[in-house]
Amino acid sequence: MTGLYDDAFVERLRAGAQGLAGRWGLGPETEVSLLTLSENATFLARDPAALAPVILRVHRPDYHTRAEIESELAWINALRSSATVDTPEPLVLEDGGHIAEFMDGAQLRHVVGFRFMTGSEPDETGDLVPGFETLGAISARLHGQARSWQPPQGFTRKTWTWDTAFGPAPLWGDWRAALGLTEDGRVVLERLADTLRVRLEAYGQGPDRFGLVHADLRLANLLVDGDRLGVIDFDDCGTSWFAYDFAAAISFLETEPYIPDLQAAWLRGYRTVAPFAPEHEAMLPTFILFRRLLLTAWIASHAETETAAWAGMEAFTEGTIRLAETYLASEPA
Repeated sequence: MTGLYDDAFVERLRAGAQGLAGRWGLGPETEVSLLTLSENATFLARDPAALAPVILRVHRPDYHTRAEIESELAWINALRSSATVDTPEPLVLEDGGHIAEFMDGAQLRHVVGFRFMTGSEPDETGDLVPGFETLGAISARLHGQARSWQPPQGFTRKTWTWDTAFGPAPLWGDWRAALGLTEDGRVVLERLADTLRVRLEAYGQGPDRFGLVHADLRLANLLVDGDRLGVIDFDDCGTSWFAYDFAAAISFLETEPYIPDLQAAWLRGYRTVAPFAPEHEAMLPTFILFRRLLLTAWIASHAETETAAWAGMEAFTEGTIRLAETYLASEPA
């Protein structure tokens, strides 16, 4: 493993999380092992004396502030209190707080704990349509709660707009660093970025279309257990367009031929809970390309992660260019 999450770094994070396990009431025999690497490092903590394991998330350095992490957990707790969505409970430390810390050399690392939730990621080789109808209804409930909820004082989360995604200080890196990007491909993606900016500015950020969203409802962040569809990982939640949640839900699947079926299912489910105007529906292709270009930048800046390797690295960039060409050719000027 290379990049930020090289083997030595991951082991330091694991050892740091292991040293904090007792703060969540876990016993001295607790074993901590790596579960996933994506934006953060997520570990499974197993205490032989406990009925279920605990999830420990060690945050990536220089991404979220402590206040942003506290805000994420505040929204999760509000969603759980209102029974808006099935999502794991953030665990409270022995001192009543939610965030533990350890020093990794000269850098402070934030760690949060979650109760373990049963289930498995939806199988992308199976029929995703029924699940996407359920996900549409969940998305509508999330958006409805976000519109009516009064966040606590100091609540702060990142904003996902054209400027924060592709402007001078992009949150996930510059798409121009995309792996395997050729000059011809760069020209296509420059046209795409410019077109996205114009269309998103025209669409606007009115309260009927813009607010607090999960922002990462992809398959890896869903847990199926019987009839229950659980949602995990609110790490990227923030303010953006409500329609963006559908685009995020099909992350890494954008080139699949069944995407129109998933979109139709998501809309059906959404409209069982709340309206989704044709004006917003017409923008879904734009948000799909917005998300795809954002992911292309993320893969380039997180090339050491399992997610980037699974997505295909250079092949993902090539797929983005093909999608951009089709979008630019089919969408009205």
